[in-house]
Amino acid sequence: MCFSKLPLEFKTHQIQFFHTHCVSESERESERGREREMAEEREEEKQLKQKIAKILEETRASYATHNRKLKELSALRSRSSSPLQFFSAFSKTLTPLFTLQRRVASTERVVRFVSIFASASADSDAFLEEFLRFLLVAAAAANKTARFRACQMVSEIIMRLPDDAEVSSELWDEVIECMLVCVRDKVSIIRTFAVRALSRFANDGENSDILDLFLEVLPIEQNADVRKTIVLSLPPSNATSQVIIDCTTDVSESVRKAAYCVLANKFPLQSLSIKLRTTILQRGLADRSPAVSKECLKLMKDEWLIKCCNADPVELLKYLDVETYELVGESVMGALLTAGLVNLRDGESIQQYISSTVDRTEGDSVHCTPSIQLMEAEVALYWRTVCRHLQDEAQAKGSDAAATMGTEAAVYAAEASDNNDLLERILPATVSDYIDLVKAHIDAGPNYCFASRQLLLLGAMLDFSDATNRKVASTLVQELLHKPPEHEVDDDGNMVVIGDGINLGGDREWADAVSGLAKKVHAANGEFEQIVLGVVEELARPCRERTADFMQWMHSFAVTGLLLENAKSFRWLQGQAIEPFELLQSLLLPGAKHVHLDVQRIAVRCLGLFGLLEKKPSEELVKQLRLSFVNGPSAVSVVACKALIDLVMWHGPQEVDRALGENFSSKVQDDKKAFSPVNLSDTGEGLDVQTLDLLYAGIDRDERGNYLASDENESVQAILGEGFAKILLLSENYPSIHSSLHPFLLAKLINLYFSNERKDLQRLKQYLSVFFEHYPSLSANHKKYLSKAFIPIMRSMWPGVNGNAGGSPVLVSDMRKRAVQASRFMLQMMQAPLYEKETVKEDENGNRELPEVIDGSLEPLLECGEEGLAIRIAVEVASFHMKKTAAERSYVLALCRILVLLHFRLSEQGSIKLMRRLLNHVAESVLAEKDLVKELKVMAERLKALDRELEQELPQDQANLILGRLELDFNLDTNGSVEMLQTPAPRSSRPPRSRRRVRLEEVSSDEEVSPTSVVPTVPGTISMRSQRASKTAALTKMTATRSMRIDSYDDEEEEGSEVTSEEDSDESDE
Repeated sequence: MCFSKLPLEFKTHQIQFFHTHCVSESERESERGREREMAEEREEEKQLKQKIAKILEETRASYATHNRKLKELSALRSRSSSPLQFFSAFSKTLTPLFTLQRRVASTERVVRFVSIFASASADSDAFLEEFLRFLLVAAAAANKTARFRACQMVSEIIMRLPDDAEVSSELWDEVIECMLVCVRDKVSIIRTFAVRALSRFANDGENSDILDLFLEVLPIEQNADVRKTIVLSLPPSNATSQVIIDCTTDVSESVRKAAYCVLANKFPLQSLSIKLRTTILQRGLADRSPAVSKECLKLMKDEWLIKCCNADPVELLKYLDVETYELVGESVMGALLTAGLVNLRDGESIQQYISSTVDRTEGDSVHCTPSIQLMEAEVALYWRTVCRHLQDEAQAKGSDAAATMGTEAAVYAAEASDNNDLLERILPATVSDYIDLVKAHIDAGPNYCFASRQLLLLGAMLDFSDATNRKVASTLVQELLHKPPEHEVDDDGNMVVIGDGINLGGDREWADAVSGLAKKVHAANGEFEQIVLGVVEELARPCRERTADFMQWMHSFAVTGLLLENAKSFRWLQGQAIEPFELLQSLLLPGAKHVHLDVQRIAVRCLGLFGLLEKKPSEELVKQLRLSFVNGPSAVSVVACKALIDLVMWHGPQEVDRALGENFSSKVQDDKKAFSPVNLSDTGEGLDVQTLDLLYAGIDRDERGNYLASDENESVQAILGEGFAKILLLSENYPSIHSSLHPFLLAKLINLYFSNERKDLQRLKQYLSVFFEHYPSLSANHKKYLSKAFIPIMRSMWPGVNGNAGGSPVLVSDMRKRAVQASRFMLQMMQAPLYEKETVKEDENGNRELPEVIDGSLEPLLECGEEGLAIRIAVEVASFHMKKTAAERSYVLALCRILVLLHFRLSEQGSIKLMRRLLNHVAESVLAEKDLVKELKVMAERLKALDRELEQELPQDQANLILGRLELDFNLDTNGSVEMLQTPAPRSSRPPRSRRRVRLEEVSSDEEVSPTSVVPTVPGTISMRSQRASKTAALTKMTATRSMRIDSYDDEEEEGSEVTSEEDSDESDE
C-alpha cells in the first residue's frame, strides 16, 4: 500500500504517533543514563569515603605517618571527578569525629591531621573556604561536643595558615563573628579554643573589638586554662602591659608562668616603665612556685640582662632605680649571684675607686693624699651585695667543712678560703681607706646619700679589732652622730625637716646603717652605750638650758632613740655621761610637753623605748604617755598608743598600773569582769582609769576629720587592734588580764574586721585574717571566749536590735549581710580543729598521752565546744517574745540558721537533753518559716538519736548547772515534753478549702473511696494541701486502677489540711 495514496488525516495521525513514540524513547534513555551516572557517582563517592576513612584511621596511630598520608589524601583529592564530590565525601567521613568528647591521643592526631590538610589547601581550590563554613555550622550547634571539635579545628587551621593565604574577607568576618560568640560559651574548653582562634586577629587594628573582648572577660574568667590562653593571645601595647603584669599575681601557677613568658617575648625592657619593671621582678623572684620564679629568672637573664644590658648587672640595676626600689635591687643581685651570673673581671674591686697621690715635702717626708672616685648608686649596691654574698658563702662553706671530715671537709675549706680571699681583694685595703671613701661620699651631698649608706653597711665586714682602726672608725661614728638633720626653708621662712622627723638622718635605713657601724666599732660590753650617751649629753645641753630650737631638740631625740633601740641592757646606761633618771627628767619629759608637734612626737617615741628598757616603768613616764594618748594631737596620740601597748605587752598591764601607785593598782584585778567605761573627751579622766580600760576605749575613738600620722597606714584603731590580737594570741603570758575580758577584746576585733566604715584599716584586716586563722586552733580556751562573745557580737552588729541604729533599707540590708558573714565566720572558727599540741597530756609519771577522742575530734569542755554555743543561741532566741519587730524577727532567724549547723558530741548527754527541751522554745519563735522549721526538725531528730536514755528526764538542778557553767539565766520548764510542738501553718489568703474539699468528695463518692484517717501534722509539713488534693482528684479520673490507693492517701492529707485550717482560724480569731 502506497503511503502517498493514503488519506490526509491518516497521514497526519501517523506522523504524530511516530514523533511522540520517538521522543518518549529518547527521554527514557536519557533518564536511564542519568541514573547510571548517579549510581556511578554514589559508588565513586562510597569508594572515596572508604579511602578517606582508611587514611584517617591510619593517622590515628602515630604522627610519623602524617606526611605520607597528607600526600595520599592530596592525590586522592586531585583524582576525584570534582572538588565538590571530594568535599562531600570528606565532610561525611569526618562527621563522627564531632561526637568524640574525650581528648584521647588518637583523636587528637586525627584533628591535627585534618587541620594541617585544610591549611595546606589554602592556595589550591575552594576546599578551605567550604570546610571552614562547614566548621562554622558545627560551632553554632546545640551539642557541646560538636562546638568543641569545630572550635578546635578552626583554631588549628588559623594558627597553621601562612600569612599569604588567599581567603575571602567575608569568610574571615564570619569566622571572627562566630568565635566572638564562642568566647562566651559556657564550656571552658570551647572558650579556650575560641580565644586561640581569635589570637591571630588580635594584633590587627581593624579588629579592636577582639582585644576589647579579651580585656573584658579576663578579670571575670573562672577557668585557669582560658585565662592562660587569653594572656598568651594579648598583643604588646600600653593597654595590655598592665593587664599582663596583673596576671603575675593570679592564683594559678600556669597563668603566672604564661604572663612572664609573654613579658619576655613581647615586651622589651625599654618599653616598660621603672615601676612595671620592678613590679615584675619583685613578684616573680619571690613567687612561691619554683617554676614561676624560674621563668622570671629566665626573663631577667636572657631578655633583660644579656640582650639589653650586655650581661652587665650594674647596667641592669640602672634600669630599676635602686635608690627608690632598693629591695628589688637586692633581690635581683641575690638571684644573679645564686645563679652564678655575676662574673667578676680581673682588677674589679672597690679599691679601684681609691687611689693615692704622693706629695713630697721638705726633707724626706712623704705624704699620701687619697683620691676618691665617687660611686653611683647602682655600683654601691652592686658591691655591697657581692661582698655580702661572698661573706655568707665563706661562712656557709666553713660551717660545712667543720661539720664534715676528710676530703669533703678539705673541699669546703678550700672554697671558704677562696671566697675570703676574693672578699679581701674587693674590700678597701685598710680601714683608713674605707673611712676616706665613706667621708667623700657623705661630703658629696644628698645626691650620694644612698651610696654612702651602702658603704656604711660594708663596715660590718671589716675588722676593727686593732685599736688604731677603732680609733679612726670612732671618729667617723662621732661625725655621723653629730651630723644635724637636713632641712629646708619654706616660703614663709620656716625651717622644715627633711625626712621622717624621727630617725637619725631622717631615714630608718640610714639610722640602722649608722647604729650597725657603731656597734661593730664599739663591740665591747657597754662601749656602744658609753659613746652614744656622751654624744647625747653634748647635744642635750642646749635643750636642758632651754636655749635650743626645735631642730636641736629633734637631733637630740634622734640620737637618743638610736641609743634606746640598740642598748643591750638598762644597766649599761648607768654611770655614764648622763644618768638615765637625768635623761628622763631633763630631756624626755620636757620634750613630750614641747610646743612643737614634731618634737612631741619623737619625744613620746623615746619615752616608750625608755620604758621598755626599765625594769619597772616609772610613774612620770606612764602618766605622760597616758596624757599624750588622751590629749595629744592625732600624730602624737598614735605614737603614745604604740608606746602604751608595747609597755603593756612587755611589763604586763598590772605592772604598768602599779607604776601609778599602790592605791591605784589595788582597785583592779581579780574580780574584774568587764571593762570600765571611759570618756576620752574628758581630758582629766585619762589618769583615773586602768591602762587596759583606757586603751579599750581608744578603739572606739573617732579620728576621722582629725587624722594626721607619721604613716598613712597608721591609726590608733589599727595599732590597738594589732596589740590586742597579740595579747589574745599569747594570753597565757598575761595571767593578770582576767579571762572574762577576752570576749570583749575578741568582739572588738571581729567588729573591726567586718567594718567597712574606715578605709585605713586594710593593713589591720590583713593582720587579723592571719590571727583568726590560728587563734581558735591554739587553745580550747580560745574557743570558749569565742563562744561567749558570739551573742554580744551579733547584738552589736544587727541593726534595730539592742539599741542599734537602722537607716535606709539599703543600709540595713548591708548591715545584716555583714552580721551574717560574721556569724558564719565565727562558726567556722568554732569548728576549726585544735592544733596537735593541745592533744598532748602528761600523766603523773611524766608519760605523754592523748586525751579521749570520739569520732576523730578532741573532747574540750562544754564551754569550749559547739554545744555551749548552741545552748547560748537557743537561750537568746527563746528570750524574745512571740510578738517581735521586723529587726528582731530577722535577727532570730539569722541565729537559728547558725544553730542548725552546730553539732553535739555523744559524750555531752546533759547538753543534748537540755537542747532538746530548748528546741521547743526556738521552734515557737520561727513558726512562720517553713524551711527553717524543717531544719530544726532535722536537728531535733539528730539529737534524739544521740540521746542514750530517751525515757530519763533532765533534772532541774543539772539543767541549772549547765546554764550556770555558761553564765546564762533562763527559766526552763523541765516538766514539759521534749518533743517539738506541733507547728500550725499561717493562715492562707487563698479561697476556703471547703470548696475544694467538696469537689474532692464528689470525686471520691463516684470512685467509692475508702474512709480517710486523720494524721497529725509535723513541723516540717506546714504547706497547704489544696494543690495536692486537686492533682489527686485529677489522677483518680485518669487512672482507675490506682484510684483506691491514691484517694486513700489524698484523704489522709486532706484531713491534715482540715486540722491545720482550724488552727489557722483559731489563731486569726485570737
